[in-house]
Amino acid sequence: MENITFDEFKKLDLRVGEIKTAEEIPGADKLYRLSVDLGGETRELVAGIKSFYEQGALIGRKIVVLVNLEPRTIRGVTSHGMLLAASNEDKSDLAVLTVEKALPNGAKVS
Repeated sequence: MENITFDEFKKLDLRVGEIKTAEEIPGADKLYRLSVDLGGETRELVAGIKSFYEQGALIGRKIVVLVNLEPRTIRGVTSHGMLLAASNEDKSDLAVLTVEKALPNGAKVS
């Protein structure tokens, strides 16, 4: 594993967001299009979590989002950030990182 400097870590803008919608993307068996409330704005994210979560189980969930990631178009949908998740070594199970206390949408994660 390669180390990064503290200054490099400080460049990451991690925020609390609340999932408002989770929609299927036609032709994509692993992806959801998520609408995430980040406080002052709502962003659209594309996340490869469909195999692990039902749409309804995601709504209202408070997650951690990397918001200053360069936008990327995946299956015709532009993702404006990335949710954080953890998986086991063989990637047969995955958990979206969530916030356990009632922090406001947009709260900075440090």
